[in-house]
Amino acid sequence: MPPPVLTPRAWIEIALLALIWGASFLSIKVALGELPVMTLVAHRVFWACLILWAYVLWTGLPVPKQARVWSAFLVMGALNNAIPFGLMAWGQQFIETGLTAILNATTAVFGVLVAAIAFRDERLTFRRATGVAIAFGGVVVAIGPSALSGLDLRSLAQLAVIGGTLSYAIAASWARAQLSQLDPEVAAAGMLTGSSLLLLPLARLVDGAPVMPALPATWLAIGYFSVIGTSVAYLLYYRILRVAGSGNAMLVTLLIPPVAILLGAAVLHERLAPSAFAGFALIALGLLVLDGRVFAAKIPGARLRRPR
Repeated sequence: MPPPVLTPRAWIEIALLALIWGASFLSIKVALGELPVMTLVAHRVFWACLILWAYVLWTGLPVPKQARVWSAFLVMGALNNAIPFGLMAWGQQFIETGLTAILNATTAVFGVLVAAIAFRDERLTFRRATGVAIAFGGVVVAIGPSALSGLDLRSLAQLAVIGGTLSYAIAASWARAQLSQLDPEVAAAGMLTGSSLLLLPLARLVDGAPVMPALPATWLAIGYFSVIGTSVAYLLYYRILRVAGSGNAMLVTLLIPPVAILLGAAVLHERLAPSAFAGFALIALGLLVLDGRVFAAKIPGARLRRPR
């Protein structure tokens, strides 16, 4: 198999994925105007689950039958969908779309820390530790040091979003340990099955009997974040992983916040404080240090070990 490379097509696909996921934050914010949090999240995973299984069956990919694999799907559905989707959707009720996307960029940072704990071959080197420290400084700047002095709804919402990114990071290591032998599309469909099994009864328990949205904008938002923002985005993401590698795919986290900030400003008239932009700049710098290639290019003969 040829080594991963950032081809012009890969760059286009990374930009497209950033646009899709950046707009997902906006569509969730719109749907929250009419739907309760758990119902919204249940919509997101259920419809995406049906679409991905249709894709798996259409392409003839093998469907696992082992109980161990389906148990791993259930855990993955909780870690990568139910918990982070719920925390982030709740948080978005109280903070801006763009700030949610900025904090979401810390997923890669937590991913490095969790992987360093879980796997020997992903140890925390000096460069990676430096990148983590810079990015965490960016998080503090983005949410504002004053938010750390007292817990109100806004600061709790920001902590909820960060909690969601930590759950994503744990999910990535779980997937590597338990699901790496599966086709990525099958793993994604199974994961969404697990999250649907958790979220459908939970939404019924927390929100009561489902109420059909009355506004066309809410239906459009549901269609977007479930069909495009989840099922199509996963298929595109896994293609980028195969072609460009995990290190290059991480670059999408740098492009999502600007998209979400611009859409939030254009559609919802949201405005972020200058500290949010300064924080994002530090998070982006931390991610570039973690990736390493920009700085290695300045040092003749430098060689980097590609993240696994």
